[in-house]
Amino acid sequence: MTSAELLADAFGRIREVVHETVAALDPYQLGYRVDPEANSIAWLVWHLTRVQDDHVSDVAGIEQVWTAQDWLGRFGLPFPRDDIGYGHDPEDVAQVRVGSGELLTGYHDAVYAQTIDFVSDLSDDDLPEIVDAGWSPPVTLGVRLVSVLADGLQHAGQAAFVRGIIERTG
Repeated sequence: MTSAELLADAFGRIREVVHETVAALDPYQLGYRVDPEANSIAWLVWHLTRVQDDHVSDVAGIEQVWTAQDWLGRFGLPFPRDDIGYGHDPEDVAQVRVGSGELLTGYHDAVYAQTIDFVSDLSDDDLPEIVDAGWSPPVTLGVRLVSVLADGLQHAGQAAFVRGIIERTG
């Protein structure tokens, strides 16, 4: 297995969890929060997808799917166009409401497709490239992609956990 195949498989696993978690949930369930401080499935999936879109498009040197395909307009959220959810407070989380899971999975699928296009062309020689010298040590392409994967897997797992609570509590 090549590094590109490994990355594609890992991003595909996030996509699978996103689809399984969101499937057949109504808008109330997607917005359900275990308590007023907790994140909803809608926020978690939106956020993990925004992070992937933002970070991968940055290292690829291409426009984010969020703006290029007008997911910004489709979601109609009251946030700045470059907002990815980092630092959101409970009131911000409550504002991420969607009319259907298809909006979340549609955006995620579009970001996934752009991500796979990018990682499919990578070789082992590309991964040590410095993509952010503002950190100590500087962030390499490999580290940035692993960071995106870790964030995505964590948030997808959190969303799946919330779905489990919804299913058990009716």
